[in-house]
Amino acid sequence: MKVVTAQEMQEIDRKTIRQFGIPGRVLMERAGLSVAGRVKELFGRKKTIVLAGRGNNGGDGIVAARELFNAGWHVRILFLAGEKELSPDCLFELKIAKRLGVPVEFRAGINEKDLHGALVLDALFGTGLSRNIDGPAAKAIRVLDGFESPVVSVDIPSGISSDTGQVMGAAVNAAYTVTFGLPKRGHLLYPGAAHAGRLFVEDIGFPEVLLASDRLKTESLERGPLSRLVPERPVYSHKGNYGHVLVVAGSRGKTGAAFMSAGASMRTGAGLVTIGAPESLVEALQGRVTEEMTLPLPDTGDGSLSSKATGRILNFLADGADVLCIGPGIGVNEDTRRLIEELVRSSRAPLVIDADGLNSLAEAGARGRGVKGILRKAHAPLILTPHPGEMARLLQGRKDVPGIERDRIDTAVKFSKETGTYLILKGVPTVIAEPSGRAFLNSTGNPGMATAGAGDVLTGIIGALLAQGLNPLDAAKLGPYLHGLAGDLAAGETGTASLVASDLISALPAAFRAMTEA
Repeated sequence: MKVVTAQEMQEIDRKTIRQFGIPGRVLMERAGLSVAGRVKELFGRKKTIVLAGRGNNGGDGIVAARELFNAGWHVRILFLAGEKELSPDCLFELKIAKRLGVPVEFRAGINEKDLHGALVLDALFGTGLSRNIDGPAAKAIRVLDGFESPVVSVDIPSGISSDTGQVMGAAVNAAYTVTFGLPKRGHLLYPGAAHAGRLFVEDIGFPEVLLASDRLKTESLERGPLSRLVPERPVYSHKGNYGHVLVVAGSRGKTGAAFMSAGASMRTGAGLVTIGAPESLVEALQGRVTEEMTLPLPDTGDGSLSSKATGRILNFLADGADVLCIGPGIGVNEDTRRLIEELVRSSRAPLVIDADGLNSLAEAGARGRGVKGILRKAHAPLILTPHPGEMARLLQGRKDVPGIERDRIDTAVKFSKETGTYLILKGVPTVIAEPSGRAFLNSTGNPGMATAGAGDVLTGIIGALLAQGLNPLDAAKLGPYLHGLAGDLAAGETGTASLVASDLISALPAAFRAMTEA
């Protein structure tokens, strides 16, 4: 499903009215009726307070109030603005509500007496909010949030930015949100997602041609379409049909990263997996691997990779390996910096770069022509999988972690377009960006996945999907979804506090079954 900004939704609304001739008041009527329908479905008949704003969001709330009142509910509409301040459509709906006898009050605030035993419909501010909330509205929101009344927000919780999910001064904490046409970014980005509660997306008559437009560049990943990307396993096949992944990972004290990535590649269906590791560690690795093979690589004498490993890695890829996954646990030093820079420039096989591979890339960029200059020299597809800290290092001071978190989608898209890479910005939610400017929001995963090694597992999953023939974009979309789904299934067994990265690998078979049974 597409996900929109406030401006994109306003354009859909404008075209619906002007180009297709559907009156705005018809849309408002259908919006309010859909809110009332959801409220009836979720709650038994009860006392209801509608906090209405002066604009179209308030108009939607008035329609909902009128419908509930007509159905025998005890409803009151409270305005925190004067009647003369209302928009024309909001005033139009208010006059209808008054004729029906719906109680209406105009006042400066709300109190506990208003809220006691009541359901609250939040229709104060909609998706067009462009400034921080202050004054009586902010005070009313804080009173509401300090009480235990259940809240249903109309379109978006008042005070949440539709574009970033950030709190704009003060914000309503809703149990449910009913939005129209398409979800907005702020419904899915945190902290907005936490304020929205359970989200319902209602069809109120926007033309499908507008909702599915290619001009809308952000989408939420859904199981149905992604299930069609899962590689098939024909009866007449052998291991060579499913690709060979080279995982270059590990250093002294960090060999677990190599096992995690390689094990995830095997469980994701790669036909062959080889672990490339510093030669001084290979004997120890060899004692633990079963399905995987090992490739000794030149090291610096202290259990970390030497830049002299570059030639051996490139030769191994030329001899038949299909994908290079590099970075987990390799450390960051002068040799890894030179190694990563040369592999990006010279590899003809797709690269998945994570963890210390990204940090080494950032170091190389800081000492040379910049990260973007290095990445633009690549001849093969690159998939980068940074968490926000690694992303900040790749951006070399142009954004810090809080700045990235406030602008996850646009940060990822801009970097992907400027470098020609496929970027997976890990977090909540994970954002996948590709060079044409499209972005995808992952919908799976849970807090238990905030654990050492989880990113190494993702690297191996993506490498295996590439090795089995998926194009970089499809691998970058399906990989995080499978990763998060495995995490959700594992958490169902272990809980979130006890989840460890190896549980994700163990849950991959169940994740594949869930995908193919969808």
